[in-house]
Amino acid sequence: MNIQFLKTFFILLVLQAIFFATGQNGAIAQAPKAKLTEESIIKDSSGQVYNADLWKKLLMTGYYTLRAAEPSNEKSAFYLVRLSEEEREKRLSSSPKPKETKNFTTGKEVSNFSITDIDGKKIKLKELKGKVIVLNFWFINCPPCRAEMPELNKLVADFKDSTNVVFLAIALDERNALKDFFKKQPFYYTIIDDGRTVAQQYGITSYPTHLIIDQEGKAYFHTSGGGATISYWLRKSINELIVINKPKEKVEN
Repeated sequence: MNIQFLKTFFILLVLQAIFFATGQNGAIAQAPKAKLTEESIIKDSSGQVYNADLWKKLLMTGYYTLRAAEPSNEKSAFYLVRLSEEEREKRLSSSPKPKETKNFTTGKEVSNFSITDIDGKKIKLKELKGKVIVLNFWFINCPPCRAEMPELNKLVADFKDSTNVVFLAIALDERNALKDFFKKQPFYYTIIDDGRTVAQQYGITSYPTHLIIDQEGKAYFHTSGGGATISYWLRKSINELIVINKPKEKVEN
């Protein structure tokens, strides 16, 4: 992940926050004068002030939005507002589908890889055919990769009872570094350490990158970069594949 990517990621985050700060319905009557920057004062209703690292992480969860305290003041402070589950779902469902990567082609078969996970278990992609495979390419020193982990953990929990959905995290880092990292930040995907060869095989250079492979081994959903909408679109895609391939019940006469 390079400096240009970080700048682009922050700009997108800022634009998203401004968009949802302009009104309850997200409609923009006119361009707001309040400008959101890393130097802006961000506080909650109690007056507690949040630093840039923290409020950006909160925005990425999709549970928060920012509203200008003085919309007509260019240097206005912003209030950090927590959305209800209904508001969050409505906001995410109206979000545009993330841009596809150039690394995969939707509907085309994904090439096989064979590698061991962090516990030494052998994993062959072709042997998982028939299941929905959810892949996450990441590394420890990638801020958006770390920020999205709590939401990805919820995703894994939602499908914990399904034996037909497999979550694999291809990490660039070595085993010992990952084990130290997981002491503070758990990650519930099956972890594949030192996965650079797999990332290089697919030509991945932007992180995080997400890929969902359907039951026939073909790319179904793929995108690069973090954000509040990623977990929504991953969950939506998994549910679509489960419904599409759900066995039809026999109707008795």
